[in-house]
Amino acid sequence: MTSLGLIVLRVDETIEHEFREFIPPETARLHVTRIHSGDDLTPETIGAMKASLTEAAALLPPAADFDVVGYACTSGAAHLGSETIARLVKAGVPTRTVTEPLSAAVAQMQALDIHQIGIVSPYTDAVANTLHDAFRTRGINIEDTVSFNESDEGTVARIDPLQIAHAARMLARRSRLDGVFLSCTNLQTAGILESLAAELKMPVLSSNHALAWHMKRLAGLS
Repeated sequence: MTSLGLIVLRVDETIEHEFREFIPPETARLHVTRIHSGDDLTPETIGAMKASLTEAAALLPPAADFDVVGYACTSGAAHLGSETIARLVKAGVPTRTVTEPLSAAVAQMQALDIHQIGIVSPYTDAVANTLHDAFRTRGINIEDTVSFNESDEGTVARIDPLQIAHAARMLARRSRLDGVFLSCTNLQTAGILESLAAELKMPVLSSNHALAWHMKRLAGLS
């Protein structure tokens, strides 16, 4: 059976639950490890994860023969860069491929022919700006954003999905978009994606769904 690895932030309370929905046990074996991360999400705490990434990857079972390992931090992917993340993960565990939510979201947007997006995120400006720049360098235009301006990860995990959906509706009303991206693996979004996409009549993507989709695609799963 296909083996997938997931490196999750110490403070993340959401992605493991949502991944079990996106990747059921009969689809693949999912092994999870944690990486030390700060209680607050800032450029400094994100950068500090670089030193721990290889060690976190090394805690995944080395004999699992991983098809894909995912690093589950959207803003971390923007700050550290996909090449650096892949190198550090592969230094810790044998895997054919490495991905993260930023590369995954871009791949999903390209597959859906999305070029102009609105972003809903919990980030402060210092974190959000780097993410927006990273999308733009990959050919995705950021037309509009709504942020909860929250750095405390414990609070991020408890943002009501109804508030997230309301923010997405605001973006769709006031801007010309091809799609909406709900950014952050700690946001609770799995339960609103399908209904919100139907309501807004455009794709609504999330960090967790994009990462799961990309990992399955890279592993050759349907």
